[in-house]
Amino acid sequence: MGVVAATAGTPLALTASAVTVRAQTPAPAAPPPLEALETLTAAESDILEAIVARLIPTDENGPGAAEARAAHYIDRALAGPLSASRRAYAAGLAAVGAYAQSANAAPFATLVAQDQDAVLSDIEKNVATGFAPNSSTFFNLVRTHTIQGMFSDPYYGGNANFVGWDLIGYPGLRMAVTEDDQRMSVKPTPNRRSAYDVEMFAKKGGGHGHKP
Repeated sequence: MGVVAATAGTPLALTASAVTVRAQTPAPAAPPPLEALETLTAAESDILEAIVARLIPTDENGPGAAEARAAHYIDRALAGPLSASRRAYAAGLAAVGAYAQSANAAPFATLVAQDQDAVLSDIEKNVATGFAPNSSTFFNLVRTHTIQGMFSDPYYGGNANFVGWDLIGYPGLRMAVTEDDQRMSVKPTPNRRSAYDVEMFAKKGGGHGHKP
């Protein structure tokens, strides 16, 4: 399964072995949206929240996509830069729900982590039915956007509290680099600032009209 996890030696690893699933461990409940949904329906949001939480799970390495609010990033982006993918999400999330129901007789968001992973594995491998053009296309779409929501600038709605940057050790934007910084002798202190907190990067016209 093409799950995403951070390991001690590799900040970002797209490997199945990187995630350990405890048998019959309940999947974490989808957190309620901190802001009103902009694009997705409540039912779609529940499924997407559960999916992203398994693609980049919370584990001993730190918070995952649920804490980073990757689903919120996707919901917001579907109203703007990712609007061309809105129909794919509507059809794909419905297909995830239908496949989970047929395979497990329960909604995807209520399944234990092990069963959610089994459904997602089938989707990635094109075993799951009911998807157009195929299930792996939808899997790769959501995985790509989940990674964006985990590690992009918080300005865009994901990477909440900079958990993605902290996970991979990215200290944030630096407008000046000292000699000590260049020597890399000391780990840089995270500045925990969005690039758009810097005046020279402010977008004219108020940007996309949102705050992180």
